[in-house]
Amino acid sequence: MHSSRKLIDLMTETGKACGLPDAAVQLVPTTDREAVGHFLKMHDAIDVTIPRGGESLIRRVVAEATMPVIKHYDGNCHVYVDDTADMQMAIKVLVNAKCQRMGVCNACESLLVHRDIAAEFLPLVAQTLQQEHGIELRVDERAAVSIPSGVPATEADFATEFLGPILSVAVVDSLRAACDHINRYGSHHTDAIITQSLQAAEEFTQRVDSSAVMVNASTRFNDGGVFGLGAEIGISTDKFHARGPCGLRELTSYKYIVRGDGHIRS
Repeated sequence: MHSSRKLIDLMTETGKACGLPDAAVQLVPTTDREAVGHFLKMHDAIDVTIPRGGESLIRRVVAEATMPVIKHYDGNCHVYVDDTADMQMAIKVLVNAKCQRMGVCNACESLLVHRDIAAEFLPLVAQTLQQEHGIELRVDERAAVSIPSGVPATEADFATEFLGPILSVAVVDSLRAACDHINRYGSHHTDAIITQSLQAAEEFTQRVDSSAVMVNASTRFNDGGVFGLGAEIGISTDKFHARGPCGLRELTSYKYIVRGDGHIRS
């Protein structure tokens, strides 16, 4: 609360210098969570709500809000390594996607590997992620053949945003199987394919129903600042208006102005 008050003071001071009204930026001066429900009923005064916090808070806001909400519930993000992938590139991207910052919504939480390269690629995963970075690998039965030190995965593991040093791992028969897995267990946030096949990349980007899809790049790139949108106010997995990382443009609405000279509709 002290930090928030100081930030509001700074923004108010800066806003005045730019000619903005004193109340353009405001802070709700209470830590009582009951205030949340009060504000969610004020659709006549509040145009949009953007909850930032845990999944329980976001679900509460969605359930109680009487105005539009821009949100995502969680970030169960995937990296799929196709049978044509450059394995060193795949390891590099995977380490960045999982380990650069684990507690963020665009960190990788699940690895899918094509069956044709699983025997060669998965031992590299175990050596790099498990041994060098201390990541616990929760593996399905097929992945366990190449990673015997892995922990047996449950179905719930594939639907979990771990936000820490745990990664679920599965072997899939095809690109389509990978897409089906992602669309079933993922959160439609950010998913990546590592491949040298343009056809595979195009199919993956079309089939995976997520707000951002990466080709040969880390999931960590899904960020408003990185996308050139300016300061990010959130990442949306909704289907309409704001989708993906949201900046100032995504906070705006539309107003149509028609200019005529006595025109009438026939």
